[in-house]
Order: sequence, then C-alpha cells, then structure tokens
Amino acid sequence: MNWLKDKLNEKSSFKVDFNLELPSFTKKPTALLGIDITTTVVKLLELSKHGNHYKVESYMVAPLPHDAVVDKKITDVQIIGEAIKKVLQRSNTKLKQAAVAVGGSSVITKLITLPAGLTDDEMVEQIMIEAEQYIPYGIDDVNFDFEVQSENETDSNRVNVLLAASRKENVEDRIAALNIAGLETKVVDIEAFAIENAFMLLANQLPYSVENKTIVVIEIGANLTTLHVIYNFRTIYTREQNFGGKQLTEEIQRTYGLTYEEAGVSKKLGGLPDNYVPDILEPFKRNMVQQIQRTIQFFIASNASRPIDCVIVAGGCASIAGVDHLVSEALGVPTYIANPFVNMEISSRVNPNNLGKDAPAMLVACGLALRSFD
Repeated sequence: MNWLKDKLNEKSSFKVDFNLELPSFTKKPTALLGIDITTTVVKLLELSKHGNHYKVESYMVAPLPHDAVVDKKITDVQIIGEAIKKVLQRSNTKLKQAAVAVGGSSVITKLITLPAGLTDDEMVEQIMIEAEQYIPYGIDDVNFDFEVQSENETDSNRVNVLLAASRKENVEDRIAALNIAGLETKVVDIEAFAIENAFMLLANQLPYSVENKTIVVIEIGANLTTLHVIYNFRTIYTREQNFGGKQLTEEIQRTYGLTYEEAGVSKKLGGLPDNYVPDILEPFKRNMVQQIQRTIQFFIASNASRPIDCVIVAGGCASIAGVDHLVSEALGVPTYIANPFVNMEISSRVNPNNLGKDAPAMLVACGLALRSFD
C-alpha cells in the first residue's frame, strides 16, 4: 500500500491519496528518512537496500519535553522541529527528505464502496460529495486519501475502497516541524500502516509461514497500548488502550523522590535500589500482561472464530526482560519480541548496542523508512 503518494485534486485544497498525498510530488519517493514523533521521543531511521537485503545507515533517538505531544497531537511545533534537528545532526545523515506518520484517534479509516471503473479524480469527486457520511468533520478541515482494495463481494459493479482521513492540523503540524529541521516531507503515512509495512520484516523471522495466520502485534508505548491484528499481511483490527511505560516511570518518580526525567533515565540505565524489581517492576509487568490480555479479549469477543496464532510484543516496554515469556504463559500462544533489524547489516555510524535496545520501539520508524522502496 503506497499511502500518501501525492496526488492533489486541482479543484480543492485537500491533499489526497493516503500516503496522504502532498502537493507537487509526482514521482515515487526515494531515499526517505523515517521520522517517528511519539509522546516522549523523536526517532530517526535511514535504511538502504542492496538486492533483497537492508542496511541501517543512520539511527538516532532523542527525548522530547513533557507534554510536547499530547494524545498524538503536537502542542509546540517549534520544540518538535528543534528536536528533529538535533537527531539529524547527531545521526550524520545526508538525507533531506522524510516520511512521517499520524496515528491513533487523529485518524479515521473506513472501508466504503464506490462504482467500479471510476478514475482517481472521479473517486475524489464522489468522496467529496458523500464525505459527510464517512468523515465527522468538514471536508475543508481534513486531509484524506484512499486506495481501491478489491471488487465488492455482493455487487460486481462496485469496488471496496479504503478511505483514510485526518484533520489538517495533524498533518500540517508534522510537516511544519520537519520544515523547521530542514527536511522536506514527501510522505505522510498512518502509524498502523507503517506497522503493517514493517511487519514483513518480522514475519520473515517467524519459524513458520504467516499465510492464513492471525498475528497480534501489541505495541506498548509510553502512554498507549495499541493492538494491531494482522492477517495475511493486512491489518484487520486495531484498538488503543490507555496504558504504557509512563506509569512505571511515575511510580519510580513517586517511590524514590526523583524528577520525571530522572526517573525515566534510571528506568532505562538502571542503578535503582534493590527493592525496585520486586516492589515496582514485577507488579508493573503483571499489570502489563493483564492489560494485554484485556486488549486482546476485545478482539476475540468480536472475532471468536479467528484464533490467534502468535503475539509479537513491540514498543518501549517490550525491552523489559521476560515480557515475552509472561505473555506466552498468560495467553498460551508463542510470543516474540519485535526486532525488525535482525537480518540487517549495520553501518559503522550506528551503535549496534543502542539499536538493539531500541529495536522493539522502532517499528513505525522502520515502516516509514521502508517507504523509500515502495
């Protein structure tokens, strides 16, 4: 799915094509940096491809000030832009074009049907006419994109079309932040589709074919746990839940009288008192597994006939030792820790130890960087 591929409707101000198409780009994007803006950090990733093999050319992660991003929305574009500029400088990348993503509740996706045989421009016109049926905002307030998926099962004269939309400020704030850092935005993607794009790297590491298998990718970030259910390389279900590593950081902060920033550093680098593991970390791990079970149960309740074949744990919390074993025991299915870089060559500019630690949290950045090769 080559989302956000740049196709501008000349009769309107919208950007269309989900790769939320941006104006004036008509060629396939190449050599793109993947820039993932989360609530706590900015992540940069540059990949190259040689034959069928990928190489990590540049990678960097830098923290963001508290509340610089809230509920997937940028609150201060200048701060985000300066943070991206720092990771650019520290990564030593030479690239100046990038892919970025919007996500979560800021994005609406719907599978709609349209008459078969319409051109892309005619589909744009049709979507605009019927927009209020699909999008709970004024059409002038959103960027949207679409992709034809298949012939409709019940009416061969119509096709199934995946429509995605996001409020303009979500897109424009990210473009503006990248501009501050000196980057040109070539692709605006959706986080769930970036995960789907990176999934092919994870699938190749599994000990069996994923064809006709239901794979759960559970991403545990700072504030949110996001469930991605993938079947035959397509996302069929997503769900967010308010739970993440921030709760562990805040518990460390309260228990040991640290600032939030100090607690975050101590959580990552260690050096906390002896009671940290039994009194704080272990209860958090148990809570995390319960949250994962609860999130997956929502999917099972509406898809009882579709058994889960395996779980892949991603996000910052996936780096906590033993999480995969706890999840596997609780759910009774094989569980793995996400690492899209297992079969990649690593540039001498990249610290392999740091990359390995951050790997489970790099799926969105990886999926964005892979847009270079669409």
